[in-house]
Amino acid sequence: MVKYKLTWKDLTLRDFKTYVFALFKAFVPKKKIKDLDDLENFIQTKAAWVSQVTLYGYLKTRMGTRYVLHFENDKFMSSVNLAKWNIYAVALQDLTLFSFSYLKNILNYQDMDKAKEIFLKILDDETSNKMPLDIIEDAKKNFDERLQNINWDNYHNDLPFNQSALSLYKWAPIAEELKTLDRKIVLNSVILKWNVIKKEFKERVKF
Repeated sequence: MVKYKLTWKDLTLRDFKTYVFALFKAFVPKKKIKDLDDLENFIQTKAAWVSQVTLYGYLKTRMGTRYVLHFENDKFMSSVNLAKWNIYAVALQDLTLFSFSYLKNILNYQDMDKAKEIFLKILDDETSNKMPLDIIEDAKKNFDERLQNINWDNYHNDLPFNQSALSLYKWAPIAEELKTLDRKIVLNSVILKWNVIKKEFKERVKF
C-alpha cells in the first residue's frame, strides 16, 4: 500500500470549504443544468460534497472534542486521505450513472456514451488535486464493470447510491467494532445527503 505522510495542512482549501461552508450553499442561487459542461460540474462538485461532508461528519461525531487533535497524527491523516479519495471515486460513479439514467428515462436523452466521457474527464481533472493514480485506475476499472451491467431504464430508481454509502462504511478510519454499531446510521446518513442532491438535480436539469 502506498504511504502518504500527511498533516492537518494537507486537507486542501477545497476540502475545508466543502465541509465548513456546506450549509451556506443552500442560500446560493442555483444555475440550471443545460448542457454536458454544466452536468460535469454538477457531478464533480456534488460528489465531492457528499463524500467530504459524510466522512468528516462521521469522524467528528465519533471523535467528539478530540477531533482536531487526531489530525496531527500522520498515520491517521493517511487513513483520512485514503478514505476521502476512495469514497469520492465511488460517489462519482453513482452520481454519473444516476444522472444519465434519469436523463434517458425522464428527458429522453440517448447518448449514454457521454457518461463514461464525463467520468474520465473528471478523474483527469482530479490529478491536479493529488488524487492518487492507483485509486483513479481502480475507479476506471470499476466504472467499466458497472457500465457492462447497468440497466439505464431503472438505475435512477433502483437504490442508485448504495455503493457510495457502503464505501463510507468500508473506508472510514474508525475501529471496526464501532463501525459495526454505526452501520445503519452511517448508511442512512449518506443516503439522506444523496436525497438532497437528487432533489436539486431534478429541479435544476433543463436539457
